Amino acid sequence: MSSILSVVLATSNEGKLLELKALLGDLPIQLLSVTSVTGERFSVNEDGSTFEENAVKKAKAAAALTGLYALADDSGLEVDALAGRPGVRSARFAHERATDAENNAALLRELDEIDDGVRQARFRCVLALASPWQPDRVATVEGGCEGLIARAPRGSGGFGYDPLFILPELEGRAMAELSESEKNAISHRARAARAMRAVLIGMLDARLLEVERALV
Repeated sequence: MSSILSVVLATSNEGKLLELKALLGDLPIQLLSVTSVTGERFSVNEDGSTFEENAVKKAKAAAALTGLYALADDSGLEVDALAGRPGVRSARFAHERATDAENNAALLRELDEIDDGVRQARFRCVLALASPWQPDRVATVEGGCEGLIARAPRGSGGFGYDPLFILPELEGRAMAELSESEKNAISHRARAARAMRAVLIGMLDARLLEVERALV
């Protein structure tokens, strides 16, 4: 029995794939996209009312589809002046097939009359890890990052709402103005990934113990 754990990342969002691989790639796990396993684009109807519901749904679906452990991310932007919107509809804020640019433009229109002092927002991320053998037991963790919404996009890095998300503690730079290493130190996804590392390490330790017992 191998101590290397194969895990599929239950997302077709290339930005999320790259970030999760960077955040977890140093662990003794094999991170795969669902597409690389099945040959098909992974898609789930994200109809949950919370990030956790959507993350769990995606993780379970990917685990059942591939027969492997599945790690799913559901994340988004919550703006206080919009009563927490766009929230779980962050990727579909402008319309169902919106691009990042369209979602950013829609957010700016909604906040056009909101003063700079009350443009507080946060990125939230929930990660869910599901097993194909125990579908009712899903581990979830959460991470968040506080900031403000800018009046115009800034920077060329990242994806999603990164060009509009200002970080006061980092000299007022936008998330899209950070280097990859800077973003992976403070982002909502990075904080959730740090919490998920403990879950994955626990699973790896349990598998290693199984290997040792099998050799006795």
